[in-house]
Amino acid sequence: MRVLQASNIYGVGFGIPSISTRPSSYQRHATGGALAKSAPIGRKFSEQHSLKKGDMEKEGNSVVLEKKDFAVPRRKAMALILSSFVLSNYELPKVAYAQSVEFREYIDTFDGYSFMYPRNWIQVRGAGADIFFRDPLVLDENLSVEISSPSSSKYKSVKDLGPPEEAGKGVLRQYLTEFMSTRLGVRRKSSVLSTSSRVADDGKLYYDVEVNIKSYANNNELAVMPQDRVARLEWNRRYLSVLGVENNCLYELRIQTPEKVFVQEESDIRAIMNSFRANKVAA
Repeated sequence: MRVLQASNIYGVGFGIPSISTRPSSYQRHATGGALAKSAPIGRKFSEQHSLKKGDMEKEGNSVVLEKKDFAVPRRKAMALILSSFVLSNYELPKVAYAQSVEFREYIDTFDGYSFMYPRNWIQVRGAGADIFFRDPLVLDENLSVEISSPSSSKYKSVKDLGPPEEAGKGVLRQYLTEFMSTRLGVRRKSSVLSTSSRVADDGKLYYDVEVNIKSYANNNELAVMPQDRVARLEWNRRYLSVLGVENNCLYELRIQTPEKVFVQEESDIRAIMNSFRANKVAA
């Protein structure tokens, strides 16, 4: 995805028609009401007026047209309605492709990091992270930044976490610890989807980690018989982390999104990941 900079606002085009950012709604076509008047009124009209087709007669300040000038055959009317509906659906994907997402750049000079985020996302304070933004429409979609304490550990490079595969396992363990539930009948299914390393344009090494976590819960956790405890899917989310080291600290950009939303907004989410930087703090 190509990012175009305009001051501190960036425009990115959708790679796939979308939701979160969110998604376009289809226009509904409704039909209702009769096209012609009732039979008694029609007879009264024909008795009082003897106009030829296309003629008009002025009565006071009004113009009266013969009823048959407005009559539309039922088959033609239905064909027109159906063709309009099909045409509108055909044109919608083109409109969706034309939409774009604007990004803003967030720079924290005190703690030393920066990234881009969708302009319409809102900042949430008191969420426990160093910074937290979320989508105002898709409440399960958000991003945050975590920073390790330099007093507890000294990081020289992201390689201190081991290879990307080992770092991915550590990220998954941390997520499962945070999402641990005391409710009865709750089960989590998780997996590491991918791990990779890259050198960004600032010359630093970063790890990218993607994991999937599904949460299941029994519909009747207090039931005695096992067949009465049916597990249902509560949520299915993807968690993406970018790990970097600077100022003897480990920086982690976290992005949470439902799997269905990720499919629609993957290019935008990866643009956010690629924009993350751990910056040197001036002494």
